Amino acid sequence: MNTPLNLQHLVTFCTVLTEGSMTAAGSKLSLTQPAVSQQIKGLEKQLGVILLERGSKMVKPTAQAQLLFDYAKQILNLSHQARAAMQTVSGNISGKIRIATLNSLGLYLVSPIIGILLRNNPKLQINLMYGSYNQVVNSMRNNDVDVGILPDLRAEAGFELSQFQSQFLTEDDIWLVCSGKESIEKASIELEELSKHPMVVFSDLYPQFEIQLSKKLKEAQLKLNPVFTSDNAGTLKKVIESNMGWGFLPSHAIKKQVRARRLNHILVKSLDYSTKLYMYHSVDNPNTEALKVLYLALKHQATSE
Repeated sequence: MNTPLNLQHLVTFCTVLTEGSMTAAGSKLSLTQPAVSQQIKGLEKQLGVILLERGSKMVKPTAQAQLLFDYAKQILNLSHQARAAMQTVSGNISGKIRIATLNSLGLYLVSPIIGILLRNNPKLQINLMYGSYNQVVNSMRNNDVDVGILPDLRAEAGFELSQFQSQFLTEDDIWLVCSGKESIEKASIELEELSKHPMVVFSDLYPQFEIQLSKKLKEAQLKLNPVFTSDNAGTLKKVIESNMGWGFLPSHAIKKQVRARRLNHILVKSLDYSTKLYMYHSVDNPNTEALKVLYLALKHQATSE
């Protein structure tokens, strides 16, 4: 029990639980099913517990497995963060990286890592451009950028770009928030309640959320009362904190303010939206080391928010 757990075994274990079977996990990890089974058995022997109830096709996690799953994710995340920190300050990366993203993603995922990357890698050049969702996609399509950081292209826009490879960063939601100064009687509301409040509008919300919200409002024959509109998430946060209105914002940009009770998070019962954020990088870019380090730094920032 005192022997440190094998990180690769934990990766395999988490993948089995996520995929639902050893065969699927093996396919994702490029391992044979017997190799996956052997790693799980090794974990079980080391911990002295049964982790999986084996079936003909699927596996069922035991209570101990569910507990280990939570700890394993934390361990792997810390390992990932340590590796990212070491590589970010290595001083070994160089070249030029052109990045395009949305304002909200740039402010809260990209900007915080730029300083440490440039400070510790003097031969590295970064060009960061902000634009709307469509503008970023067009920059990627025209090969004007090496990296695009966006919500899931397939889910949001209905297509993928073959010249770009995707790497998952984190999950994201759109939250309705109001000022922490405002007294909220209930944590969830009906859609109709929105029309009773002045609205602070983020003009660069994710495409599928815009479609869903517009459809719901049309079905309910409702109109919002916009009092302020901007494509800058930072400005919108300040306006909402000042109690000038309610607004929808990406959750990654406001979690700290909600935790600090500077903003109140309000659930809208008929709205159910979430998406995945990805780093898309050009498959033809030869600067693989710089792209790898950029991804690790972004992943660290995304999971530490």
